[in-house]
Amino acid sequence: MTVAQAVVEYLSRQYTVDTVGGVDYRERLIPGTFGIFGHGNVAGVGQALKQYQQLDPAIMPYYQGRNEQAQVHQAVGYARHTRRRQTFAISTSIGPGSSNLLTGAALATTNRLPVLLLPSDTFATRAADPVLQQLEQPYAYDITVNDSFRPLSKFFDRVTRPEQLFSAFHHGLRVLTDPAETGAVTISLPQDVQAEAFDVPAEFLAEREWRIRRPDADDDDIARAAAAIRAAKRPLIIAGGGVLYAYANDELAKFVELTGIPVGNTQAGVGVLPWDHTFSLGAIGSTGTTAANAIAAEADLIIGIGTRYEDFTTASRTAFQNPDVQFININVAPIDAYKHGTTLPIVADARKALVKLNAALGGYRVGADLEQKIEAEKKRWDTTVDAAFNTRYTPLPAQNEIIGATSRAMDAQDVVICAAGSLPGDLHKMWRVRDPFGYHVEYAYSCMGYEIPGGLGVKRAALAEAANGGTRRDVVVMVGDGSYLMMHTELVTAVAERIKLIVVLIQNHGYASIGSLSEMLGSQRFGTQYRALNEEQHSFDEGETLPVDLALNAESLGVKVIRIEPGEKVIAELEQAIRDAKAAPERGGPILIHVESDPLLDAPSSESWWDVPVSQVSELDSTKAAYQTYSDHKARQRKLLG
Repeated sequence: MTVAQAVVEYLSRQYTVDTVGGVDYRERLIPGTFGIFGHGNVAGVGQALKQYQQLDPAIMPYYQGRNEQAQVHQAVGYARHTRRRQTFAISTSIGPGSSNLLTGAALATTNRLPVLLLPSDTFATRAADPVLQQLEQPYAYDITVNDSFRPLSKFFDRVTRPEQLFSAFHHGLRVLTDPAETGAVTISLPQDVQAEAFDVPAEFLAEREWRIRRPDADDDDIARAAAAIRAAKRPLIIAGGGVLYAYANDELAKFVELTGIPVGNTQAGVGVLPWDHTFSLGAIGSTGTTAANAIAAEADLIIGIGTRYEDFTTASRTAFQNPDVQFININVAPIDAYKHGTTLPIVADARKALVKLNAALGGYRVGADLEQKIEAEKKRWDTTVDAAFNTRYTPLPAQNEIIGATSRAMDAQDVVICAAGSLPGDLHKMWRVRDPFGYHVEYAYSCMGYEIPGGLGVKRAALAEAANGGTRRDVVVMVGDGSYLMMHTELVTAVAERIKLIVVLIQNHGYASIGSLSEMLGSQRFGTQYRALNEEQHSFDEGETLPVDLALNAESLGVKVIRIEPGEKVIAELEQAIRDAKAAPERGGPILIHVESDPLLDAPSSESWWDVPVSQVSELDSTKAAYQTYSDHKARQRKLLG
């Protein structure tokens, strides 16, 4: 076999196995391969995929895609929805094809989500040297473009001889299926090696199972944590994506109902509890609810479960103002379990740790005063969101109204997708999630352009879920015009495969999120509006609005488009459009709903902060004022060692 043929057949026989709550899973680790072909992989992986397609299409289904970065985003969305048990492989040509994967690799690794990258490389033999698109460094001739993947990957290897295939893929898939280590796994394949024939051992091509490691919590750690919880007066749980990946929702609900300890969730942790659960405070931190942030400010014990403590989560280390605050960190990854200098790290699977904590805390419950404050703060925030959803602005609505309309039109099991701009923060604090799978906002990397390809990946997983007897879900992508323009190419992929992806495109003619941040930091929304160039000042801030028609753009790609015109009926028409899209045939292709909004109408305040430095000296009065505000917040930052 050639190396490429061996790779394809090997990947077709790898399975993840898992047991969660008495339920056994066995699924293909790599259900398909994406690829855009050029010199480097057209005669290697491309030939192998074509050969197996003719022998048996089920061995390794091929998916086309339109952009290498977007293909990674599809794989990441799929991996998130399958709770990291499945992902895709991605083959590229050398040079630009390979380097186009870099942003996707960084996104996958930052989010702790698995993806297998197979970028092609230059000749291992150097028979033709230099080849087209080869990077040359005079100080190190063995460096290629693919070395750029080293700091972005959780595992990197380059197969320069066929015999290296065995160890490269064995160790690569070990990392891919390890919940503590997973991320981008990159195995570089020189183009001549891909096409080289060699004798492949039968053992390499045999079926192999990769069991998801779910380490149990140490009994001594549980005992110390239980003692700290019993001694706390105002404890608070911060629940992250690790709760969802461990299928720990039911144990978390049992824990909070037993103890009365409230829960604030990170972006990745939305869905750990329904929004209206008695002890769910909703989002925490810079994009959080006033309820979660009010409780966090007084908390004397933070119980982090499956969170990496991003600066948005901690409000740049200003969220926790109790001078005696301590941290218990439960995480499968040691790097996260030890954060904030905690003396109570628990390196364990979230579900298994919660099972033991539930057994250890029988009879403990927080005081009635904390429960009363939880109820009052929840009521205050819910009233705030109701007002934001129901206040009507004309002719252009606020983004709050659009979020409310989208939420009302979707069913509980449907999934909302987002990634960058002002939408993630607004969704985090206001989206009323009702299902553990109902919310997917990529915010670890917050990559503009992720929304449509990531949503398509989630939809692929949802289709597979329904085909296997699971829940049927519609997937709704919410995206602003800035992010849409970055990467809307995978709409063509959805058209080609007739996949119903519902896209709500919000047109506000610029970068609303950074515009608001710029204004807050004294930079007067500089460079954040889509306007014609004013040549005298060389400014894009005051010119005419660009005559861009994104609805027409989508139509030109073969997408069905519903235009919502400005006016008094915008919200009612938007709700109906989403319901109509949901009623459309599952294999009828993508549907885009175009609606304009007013970018100057902000979401309700989180009563929180995010640390973005302001110029210490300036000739602008707006910057001087912003620096004074920044200094006041900066004084509240804490090191949080405890």
